Amino acid sequence: MKLRYFIPSLMAVVAAVFTGCSTQDNDPTYLSEVRVSQSMISIDANGGSSSINVETAGSWSITGAPDWLTVSPASGTGSGTVTFSAAANSGRNCELSLICNGKTQGLKVVQGLQSASVATCAEIIAGPDKTYRVTGICTGIYNTTYGNWYLNDGTGEITIYGTLDAKGNTKNFSSLGLEVGDQVTVEGPKTVYGSTVELVDVTVIKIVKSLIKCDSLSSADPLPVEGGDITAYLTCKGTGVAVEIPAEAKSWLGVTSSTVGVNSTVTFTAAKNEGGDRETTVTFKTTDGSKEYTSQATIKQKGAIVECSIADFLAAPVGNTQYRLTGVITSIAKAEYGNIYIKDYSGEVYVYGVGSKGDFEKAGLKVGDVVTLVGKRGEYKGTAQMTGAQLENSIKVTEVSIADFLTKEDAKDVYYMVSGKIDEIANDQYGNLYITDGTNRLYVYGCYPGWGATGDARKGAIAANGIVVGDKLTVIGPKSTYKGTPQVNGGVYFSHEK
Repeated sequence: MKLRYFIPSLMAVVAAVFTGCSTQDNDPTYLSEVRVSQSMISIDANGGSSSINVETAGSWSITGAPDWLTVSPASGTGSGTVTFSAAANSGRNCELSLICNGKTQGLKVVQGLQSASVATCAEIIAGPDKTYRVTGICTGIYNTTYGNWYLNDGTGEITIYGTLDAKGNTKNFSSLGLEVGDQVTVEGPKTVYGSTVELVDVTVIKIVKSLIKCDSLSSADPLPVEGGDITAYLTCKGTGVAVEIPAEAKSWLGVTSSTVGVNSTVTFTAAKNEGGDRETTVTFKTTDGSKEYTSQATIKQKGAIVECSIADFLAAPVGNTQYRLTGVITSIAKAEYGNIYIKDYSGEVYVYGVGSKGDFEKAGLKVGDVVTLVGKRGEYKGTAQMTGAQLENSIKVTEVSIADFLTKEDAKDVYYMVSGKIDEIANDQYGNLYITDGTNRLYVYGCYPGWGATGDARKGAIAANGIVVGDKLTVIGPKSTYKGTPQVNGGVYFSHEK
């Protein structure tokens, strides 16, 4: 197994070997831009400092230092001495980068002896950042390349972010054969990402395979909106099978039948779904008389598409529910993938991709067009967005001058974008006003806050946007004629300039 933690005295020996080699000008491992007297730095567990000599061909800087380590100086030019200092600690390490002229020399700083402390998940969550050994059940796996998964020992749950294989290599998680329900003992350093407690790049000490395993479900597809049955096929080497359905799913999912044996089955039935897409993870349990073993399966059901305003979408939780939104494209962040912003009367939202790569461009959509999209409520760094969006419908909007608009035929389903200077506001509640290009004058019968406004929601755009006579206004709407006067019939506010 690859040695991941180093005893300080051993580090000093390695460092001495590195220092001894530094006088060999033909050493092929040297970078021409930067040389260091040693690339591994050891600091005593009681606290203190350690220094190295740096020779560079120009300006350099050292990056990646954690809060517990002081690097002085952290940048410079040419030759010099760099000192690394830390307060007392039983064991920790970090990797730094010394950068010069675009080239990088790696440095590793080790303090003390990093022996693993045997702990529970609760103790790890509450404890300091150091190396721990913990035993628990694998409750979920979310990345099978690097080995990112969840471990629960009954006192709490932590995230395992990266799992080394038997030889200490990364990106070989599948070789371990770890499955949900297995009991695992791992060892690794703790870190906290945001509010998530993680053990990073753990070494697997022991795996005890679960005595129960869900081999498959009778269908890989989600259950239909109307509801129906789905059967889980289990291999059970323990005594008996128990099933747990999460409390929040008991209102729509239940067990109708089961068989017990080495090859067991459990059949679930789902009620009709009146809401959006939903899913739940059920747990199967068995025992050998002294210890409990588990396995899990995720049951999904399609739901009705929830049609709502953008404001309601933004207020909804992140999940698999499908939402239908209609709004005006206000900007295009990346046409290739269909990363766009759309806006209705209630708000604006970022859409992270429409269809597959190239679909948005093939549709010929542009700023000002109206789109109806179906997708999920997602989030990135705390900001709401629509993900997995599919284009359901679109309305092409043609940008024209006032003079051109006046020549168009009346048509309630043909939309234009038209701009002009406001020279009169006849009704500031609904935004009945006149715009002009200096020669031609056009009546706008309603300047509504945005697409989809009805009833009282159509009121207030003038005041909300601070629109006054003399501003340049851009609206979207169809052409109609009232008592011989052409007009924009129910204009949708797009933008204005003071």
